Amino acid sequence: MPTRGERNPLWYKDAVIYEVHVKTFCDSNGDGIGDFRGLSSKLPYLRDLGVTAIWVLPFYPSPLRDDGYDIADYRGIHPDYGTLRDFQDFLREAHALGMRVITELVLNHTSDQHPWFQKARRAKPGSPWRDFYVWSDTPDKYPDRVNGWEVEVAPSRAHPGATSTSGATPRTSTPTPGSSSRTSKPPTGPGTR
Repeated sequence: MPTRGERNPLWYKDAVIYEVHVKTFCDSNGDGIGDFRGLSSKLPYLRDLGVTAIWVLPFYPSPLRDDGYDIADYRGIHPDYGTLRDFQDFLREAHALGMRVITELVLNHTSDQHPWFQKARRAKPGSPWRDFYVWSDTPDKYPDRVNGWEVEVAPSRAHPGATSTSGATPRTSTPTPGSSSRTSKPPTGPGTR
């Protein structure tokens, strides 16, 4: 790992980046779910494969309805994956082996349990908090065009960043072409009016 003072903005051009989902990689305590201690134990192996950076998919507290992309708290670690100390140990060990760590921080997709969503849901229409999300009574309120075809953007588990599991889409969200799903009935649950 380069020293803190060393700055190379193009480090990624020669990097060997290994994407890993903590929960599926290595289980250290026998509960059937991968964790940071298990991932840490495999760092020398990854280094020996030539990996220079590890890209860790979301590992924050989440109800896991969208594979962890429905984040409830950006400042914590999902309890199934370990503790904040376990993450810090993993980070320290990766750096000691000369490996960078990239975390996936998905700010445009929250869980309906996140405080931002809860505050927005309780806010009156027109308030700044309510404006954090796009609210729809039907799945076809926000049509989009993909490759010349008009599609209806609806809640999708296939593309977690596209919409919220609650039926509300954060304002910064942009569906990826071809990733939208179709539905004939409106979403129900929190966030729908």
